[in-house]
Amino acid sequence: MAPASARRPTKAERTRAARETERLAREERERRARRNALLARWGVVLAVLVIVAVVAVVVVNSVRGTVPDAGPAPRGGNEQGGITLVSPTDLEQARADDVDLAVLPDDPVAEGTIPDGVAARDDGPVQVVAYVDVNCVFCADFETRHAGQIRSWLDAGDITFEYRTVAYLDRNSSTDYSSRGANAAACVADTTPEAFLAFNQRLYERHGEGDLDDAGLLALADDAGAGDIDSCVENGTFRPWVKYTTEAAKAAAVSGTPTVYVDGEPVPNAVSDFDTVVQEHLDGRD
Repeated sequence: MAPASARRPTKAERTRAARETERLAREERERRARRNALLARWGVVLAVLVIVAVVAVVVVNSVRGTVPDAGPAPRGGNEQGGITLVSPTDLEQARADDVDLAVLPDDPVAEGTIPDGVAARDDGPVQVVAYVDVNCVFCADFETRHAGQIRSWLDAGDITFEYRTVAYLDRNSSTDYSSRGANAAACVADTTPEAFLAFNQRLYERHGEGDLDDAGLLALADDAGAGDIDSCVENGTFRPWVKYTTEAAKAAAVSGTPTVYVDGEPVPNAVSDFDTVVQEHLDGRD
């Protein structure tokens, strides 16, 4: 028996099939159009974000570039960019009125050279010089671990403690926090020396909370007992001083923070060994 011939679709069936094919094609075109429109919108958003980021970088770099190379030193500021505590509330008498990057050498000294102003003492208080950065987590560890002992030694007249606060880590902050924090500390030293140690210790205690804005720095200074430093912080009065301290540290081949010297000798691991090293020098005085 011959096989039955295949049934041909009717005209109505062919029309329906054609319409269905056209419907599917139309829906696919619409899906593609919607997808392309969405991609275009996100492309515009991304382009705007890139432009905003570029503008922000330009603005920040412009602000950084406006800090003068010369300016006033705060009360207690010395020629090396340090501020020295002789007690928890008293600063060593200042030896610098103004600072200027022009006096610094063009090339750094050899690595391992002891910085200017760092020296051994045969008697009297043990000299401690600390290069620190307010945005440095290891500096925060050093400060919080030894804050009580530092205050106790200062109170007893056993040590002097010199802060050389640099701004190495501005590169890690969109707000120049290292420079702004160091400037705020200099503002406190200049207006209320007796609050300088308290402010520094509070600054490092809250390191883990992130960068402070100017209002946060002012609140911290107020909590430490500082006087009115609003204009000093907001105007960046001692930003040239911070810039000088930073460049002086680089010229002295200080490569990182904290870098701590006790009676002219570097402490290899300041975070863990500082108190032991100082105590050994104190015992040597007896």
